[in-house]
Amino acid sequence: MKRLAMVWFLVLALSATCLVFVPGGKLQAQKSVDQTSETALTENEKQNLQEYIVLLRENLRQEKGQLLGAVMQFTPAQAAKFWPIYDEYDRELNKLNNLRLENMKSYARDYSRMTDEKADQLTRQALEFQKRRADLLEKYYERVKQALGATIAARFLQVENQLLSIMDLQIESRLPVVGHES
Repeated sequence: MKRLAMVWFLVLALSATCLVFVPGGKLQAQKSVDQTSETALTENEKQNLQEYIVLLRENLRQEKGQLLGAVMQFTPAQAAKFWPIYDEYDRELNKLNNLRLENMKSYARDYSRMTDEKADQLTRQALEFQKRRADLLEKYYERVKQALGATIAARFLQVENQLLSIMDLQIESRLPVVGHES
């Protein structure tokens, strides 16, 4: 029980660390009056997007695997079966995250001149990402279940969903709301 409490403390610490990871908070996407402000806006967007890339790809990925392993508490035989499956899952998830990243870049580029059509396109792409990620989780739940049983697969899905939710919150809380200027 102490080990589980320690792991969840690490999850909370990780989430708190990552919530302050992006300096300057949300994207600054206000309309500017002069050329200097537009240049600063563009640089700020680039900096924030670069930090999102780091967040999606490096910062949490390694720690996420470590946390997942700590919570799952595998035996050596279970770990030998699980981690190759997880590595395949992680590669597919990274491909999906690339699509999400492109959508976020488009959102940042078009934020200050958002049209109904662009908002609809970006929203549909975001919803498609969510569907594809849910499908991916279902696929790998089945693979883990086949290899290790339903209980371990359910634990994997539960913990993975919790970690993905933390990451989603960290990313999405930094984006300005559509139609609201900063």
